[in-house]
Amino acid sequence: MKFFRNNSLSISFFLLFLLSLGGQVFFGLKEYNKELVQEGGEHVGLTGYLTSGHFLQSTFENWESEFLQMALLVVFTIFLMQKGSSESKDPDSEEEVDREPDPRRKNAPWPVRTGGWVLAIYKHSLTLVLLVLFAISFILHFHGSLKDENVHLALQGHPPETASEYFFDSRFWFESLQNWQSEFLSVFAIVVLSVYLRQKGSPQSKPVDAPNAETGE
Repeated sequence: MKFFRNNSLSISFFLLFLLSLGGQVFFGLKEYNKELVQEGGEHVGLTGYLTSGHFLQSTFENWESEFLQMALLVVFTIFLMQKGSSESKDPDSEEEVDREPDPRRKNAPWPVRTGGWVLAIYKHSLTLVLLVLFAISFILHFHGSLKDENVHLALQGHPPETASEYFFDSRFWFESLQNWQSEFLSVFAIVVLSVYLRQKGSPQSKPVDAPNAETGE
């Protein structure tokens, strides 16, 4: 029970992720088969759908925007400030996150104790992993979108597009940018709204009685 208490936030969101993914697959399969039949194609089963461009494109175009948003938020909050926001460092004082790692600190992670290049990577590991996840999602989104586009072109009797041709296709960039803009808007909203609004009990909010000009959580 202690394990679930200590990890309840991540467990809850992972379960919500699995439920949402299952719903996406269920309804996505129906939608994809409807599109195929309308264009003169044949139904595909669950296995065929999970390897289809339709599933890969719709899944990874969303993951791509999420990882990009998180990576940029992590990087931008190193240098950029928003006075009064719970999502920003205080521009008028030093922050704990800026201190140099001390290998003598109690229970310091092993990369800190090891030092050298291991520590150099560890100091930026959050950003690096988020950027790698973004790159993987971007590539899989592109692959799935190209695959789906060529399925529809084949059903319409047109020749397939190559990867180099499709990289500049309006469909691919429309798919990407429609998700990116929503992620950037959501970050803008939480950064600005957390200056003036509160949620008692949430670490994403400042204390209810904190003044608007107070920066940080």
